[in-house]
Amino acid sequence: MSKVLFVCKQNAGRSQMSDALFARAANGRHQSRSAGTRPAEHVHPVVAEAMREVGLDVSGNRPQQLTDDLGQWADVVITMGCGDECPYIPGKRYIDWELNDPAEKPLAEVRAVRDDIARRVEALVVELDARRPVSSST
Repeated sequence: MSKVLFVCKQNAGRSQMSDALFARAANGRHQSRSAGTRPAEHVHPVVAEAMREVGLDVSGNRPQQLTDDLGQWADVVITMGCGDECPYIPGKRYIDWELNDPAEKPLAEVRAVRDDIARRVEALVVELDARRPVSSST
């Protein structure tokens, strides 16, 4: 089981969408969390609306501060737009996703970001599944 941490600045848009979409796609085979370098007060309302359209409710999620403990927990860290604010932890696999920030964007643009994230998440889950050790029954 891989542990994936999605990190952006506010943890109110991209990383929240990524975490929710990953959890659904992984269906318990992998774990995920999300955090921000400067967390907002709440998830962006337009992000919550876009996610409701695909059957996921993130409206009650509270943006979380990125901590050393979260960084240590993860096997894979997906960064999105936090640049130099994202800490580097030796031994972790880092992937940077260049995604538009959905903050204060119209719903149509947020849908496009959501759909881009969904495609990336699906590919990541397939990759992580391929790396899972095959259990042998004796």
